[in-house]
Amino acid sequence: MRVQQRVQVYIGALALMFVLSACSQPLTTREKGTLLGGGLGAASGAIIGSAVGSPGAGAAIGGAMGALSGGLIGDQLQGLEYRAARQQSQISRQNRELQRQHRDIEKLKRQARSNDDES
Repeated sequence: MRVQQRVQVYIGALALMFVLSACSQPLTTREKGTLLGGGLGAASGAIIGSAVGSPGAGAAIGGAMGALSGGLIGDQLQGLEYRAARQQSQISRQNRELQRQHRDIEKLKRQARSNDDES
């Protein structure tokens, strides 16, 4: 790679790091997938593009394709995480209800014993 192209790549990486550090909230799974896919796609595209004499175009095309693919995969993973969290919430709620019912049953048993003892 020529020096000018290396400088452009480093400036792009630095700008990306700056943008990412400015995020005020943690990244979602979808956003992580998009960024990872875009980075890998851009790197792969630059390598392939340099073989044919156009690393910039290769990086741009590869980055866009990688970001799209990564975003779709990240979206699916985020959906799975959401469903798992919702199921865990339901399980917790059902466990609390079971514990409450168990306490009620024990209370009724104690009441029945005390009534039998009085008779």
